[in-house]
Order: sequence, then C-alpha cells, then structure tokens
Amino acid sequence: MNENIYENENVLRKEKRRKLHEMRKNGINPYPYKYDRTCSLEEIRKKFENIESGEKKEDQTFKLCGRLMAQRTMGKATFLNIMDQYASIQVYIQNGELDEIGQKSFDLIDIGDFVGVGGFIFKTKKGELSLFAKSFEVLCKTLEPLPEKFHGISDPEIKYRYRHLDLIMDPQSRKVFETSSKIIKEIRSYLDEEGFLEVETPILQPIYGGAAAEPFQTHHRALDMPLYMKISPELYLKRLIVGGYEKVYDLGKNFRNEGVDRTHNPEFTMLEWYEAWTDYNDQMIRFEQLVERLAIRITGSSQITYQGREIELKAPWKRLTVYDGLREYAHIDPEKISDDELFSIIKKYDEGMKEPLMRGKMLMNLFEFTVEPSLWQPTFIMDHPKEISPLTKVHRQNPNLVERFEPFCAGMEIGNAYSELNDPEDQFNRLVEQQKQRSKDKEAHPMDENFLHAIDVGMPPTGGVGLGVGRIVMLLTDSTSIRDVILFPTMKQKN
Repeated sequence: MNENIYENENVLRKEKRRKLHEMRKNGINPYPYKYDRTCSLEEIRKKFENIESGEKKEDQTFKLCGRLMAQRTMGKATFLNIMDQYASIQVYIQNGELDEIGQKSFDLIDIGDFVGVGGFIFKTKKGELSLFAKSFEVLCKTLEPLPEKFHGISDPEIKYRYRHLDLIMDPQSRKVFETSSKIIKEIRSYLDEEGFLEVETPILQPIYGGAAAEPFQTHHRALDMPLYMKISPELYLKRLIVGGYEKVYDLGKNFRNEGVDRTHNPEFTMLEWYEAWTDYNDQMIRFEQLVERLAIRITGSSQITYQGREIELKAPWKRLTVYDGLREYAHIDPEKISDDELFSIIKKYDEGMKEPLMRGKMLMNLFEFTVEPSLWQPTFIMDHPKEISPLTKVHRQNPNLVERFEPFCAGMEIGNAYSELNDPEDQFNRLVEQQKQRSKDKEAHPMDENFLHAIDVGMPPTGGVGLGVGRIVMLLTDSTSIRDVILFPTMKQKN
C-alpha cells in the first residue's frame, strides 16, 4: 500500500472519513464487534417470496444485515438495497421511524458501508419484497469508494489485483468461485466412491520431479540445504503404490516457474491419482467418466457451451495418436521425416528456436503449433515420443513411443497420464539420459535416488493421471482465462 495513501486522499475518501469522525463525535461505534442477525437475506426471500403485493407481515420482526449497494430518496422516504453473500433485499426507511442514534447513523452512511436493519417484511404494490425499517445501525464504516458500475469490473488489472472489488461488484464472478468449490467437492466424491485414498505429498521437496517444468527454489537455513516447491506429486504418489496402497490421489497446489498466459499461472491446483493393476487404457475410461459426471452434476448436461461453441463431454471421447495427428494436420510423416527437415519446418512457427532439440521434443513442438488448435471436442492424444516421457512405459507395439495420453478440449490440454514405468533398469537409464539433457533443457528431469530405490523395491503395474483443475473449471464455467477461476492469480508488483 502507498504509504502516503492518507495524505493524498481524493474528495470522496475525505468525505467518507469526515462522516466516520462525525459518527465517533456522536457516540456511535462505527465498528461494532458483532450483530445478532435473525436470518440471511436468502432465507428471508424464500420465506416470503409468495406473499401478495401490498401485503405486510407486521407480526414478525427480523434483523437483517449486508453491504449497502444502492440508495435513493423519494420525498419523506428512502429506499436502500443491501446485499449479503447470496441475495439482496430492498429496505424502506420512513422519516421519523428510527430512534435518535439510528437516525444519526443513517444520516452518515455511504454506498459500500455494512449496515444492520430491523423491522418487518412487506411487498410493495409493484411486487418488490422489502423490509420496513424500525431500527438501523452501521456495522462497518468504509473509507474506499466502490467502483461506480454494479454490473462488474471490465478492467482485468483491477479485477485480478483487487479481487475483493470484483466479488462485490460482479455476482457472476462470485458464482464462478462457488462453482469451482462444487467441482472440487465432486472430484473428491467420485474418487472416494471409487475407493481412492486422499493423501498429502510434500510441497517443499529436496529433489523436484514428475513433470517437465522449472521449479521455484528456496533454502532451508536449519538444514543448510536447497529445497524446491512441488511441480508434481507424482514421485511421492508412486512411492505410496510401492508401499502397498492401490488407489491414491493428491488434490492440491503445484508451483512451476513458467510464463503467465490464458491457461498458465505459476501456482495452480492439480489433481493426480494412481491406480495399481491398470494401464493408460483403463485411465482414459476413468478420466472421461469423471469429466462427464462433473459436467452433468455442475451444469445439468454433458453438453456444454464454451466461448459460444458447443462441446459434448459424453464418453467415449475420440482417440488420436500423436503420429496420426501430425500426419493429418502438419502433413508430415513423423516416422520418415529427417531431423533437419523437422527443424526447418518448426523454425517457420518458432523463430526463437536456434538449434535442433531432441527429435521427440521437436515433434511435440510441431504438434503444439499445428494440431492442438484444432482439438475442440474432447480428444485423447495418445502414444508420445519416448524421449520426452522418462517416467512412462514403452509402447507395447512401438519401442519409439510410450503409453501416454493427454486429454485436450477447447484447444487446450486438460491432463496427462501414463502406463507408469516400473522396470527399474529402464527407469534408471531414462533418468541418466535426462541428466545429459539438463545442460540444454532446464526442464529435464533430475536424478532422484530415493525414487529409484522405490522402483527397485517394486511397483505393480499402475496407471497414473494428472488433471488440471483450473482448466476443468474454465470449461464448466465458460471462463476465458485461468485467472478468472483463480481467486488471487499471480500479478506483477505495481512498484
């Protein structure tokens, strides 16, 4: 906060502060400790929604509270609109009805203040459910004026940086986050019903791994050692499978030191689950069943509309191999094209690439540019190059590929899954190869001896899945950016 914020106040803040001081002079506490609310505004609306226009319920009194969002005076009466978390209601205040302290408080209110009102319910002749106020008090006198328009904040900078304003001014934004909470509950409900055990894996890890990503690094003073923030829970969840658990999942935060765009934020919510005795074919079925169930439970249908286009999430989803996708959309044969030809094509899409990468990485870069934008309906992209998947079983029909899938929808990846590699010698050799790439690729997987020890002890055949929760929430709430579904997205400091 600007240290001179109180020295250079605008006219509106100065006036609100004047009223605050006036309240205190009149013996009014503008910040009381509590308010004995009778019921919420939503409960009031449900209780009296069917009364007739002009009807009064003077035999019942209620104490309601909320934030003052609108005020208008008509002759000897004033109409207020107050809002709590789930609903709003009109308050009618007639001259002479309030006691002295209530009237003084009322005379010093501003839009944005929290207020408490007591009285009886009636419905106006025009059918507006209202509270006839008999008592009034200020519950929190505010200093910062609210944005002028009630229909939401259009400036993304304000919307994301001052999320509290966005939530006050835009009911639809609040609904998105309420829906996000419901989605997470439904995910847990599904996995719990299927016999999975929810576990917690370390956020601070001595060796990061489980994904191709650059980590955030910190230092632990007492142990005098570097630690990394979790980029994935994968290696720890696999150790639990080795330890005898057959179905486990972790639903929590991951942290990746990467760019910020429509689908990426450095801190995000990830779901990963691992299931013994299964492979990636089994997990494709589980993944599409879960997402279809989420769509039906949250929206009422497996068919949703995202950014004006329909998406059908009903299982089964389309299956498309990486090689077939490149043949169809990039018009190359990935099994015959040379590395030089491949590099030449990629440079047309990515001028920043100065030298060839591993063949598998170049194929996937070309796939990203040419195939991914066309994947609108849900599609499992299968069978990736071996070089880019060091934790995945070799494909049982093609030794140059692995048994991996990435589900795509609306042009974006929403997950990742493997038939998990459990051959200890193959796993060791793959990580050695990753080590050789670390000088050129900062996202290459580090060597993890504790993980290798677990694989040596023995892991049964296992299918593992990662699901980007934020991207699922984007789809089911028709949100354009992942920042719209993260309450407090990472923002560059103003100063």
